[in-house]
Amino acid sequence: MKVLKLSAQGLPQSWISLEQAVLHYACGQVRWEAGAEVAVFRGGTNAMTGEQSVITVNSIIGTRGVPNINPFELKPGLTNGKLFARDRNVCAYCGSACEEEHLTREHIIPFAQNGKDHWMNVVTACRACNHRKGSRTPEQAGMTLLYTPYVPSLWEDFILRNRRILADQMEFLMAHLPKTSRLHS
Repeated sequence: MKVLKLSAQGLPQSWISLEQAVLHYACGQVRWEAGAEVAVFRGGTNAMTGEQSVITVNSIIGTRGVPNINPFELKPGLTNGKLFARDRNVCAYCGSACEEEHLTREHIIPFAQNGKDHWMNVVTACRACNHRKGSRTPEQAGMTLLYTPYVPSLWEDFILRNRRILADQMEFLMAHLPKTSRLHS
């Protein structure tokens, strides 16, 4: 399970482990919290007071300090997993929904024609369509794109990079998605 770490202003910073979250709590770096309580850590007993130390971790925490992510300069890393999630595991050419192992990263303008490996030049394709298109552009292959590529926003990127998002974390992230996002249900 991961905790969604946000800046004090509410911008996503990273997915962190429960142990990393406890360190933020113990060091007094948690400015605010949201979501459900997901874990309770119990420490030693104070010899003077007899009280046991307890840290309760929430699924979403806002931490002190200056954000290390500028949402306007964000260029999310491109991975097949995030690409397939962005495109909902749907082939951009035939529209088939496939399991991840049957999908490929398809370059709209192929490397053979000086195409680049970036979000705006890649879509999800089934193996059959990728093979059929080969090293041609969609126009050259007589194949039409069913949807256009786009660069995910900061909020989308945080959804795309974690497969096990708790309901309250997902609700928080979904509330900030651009209206044009394909991640809306």
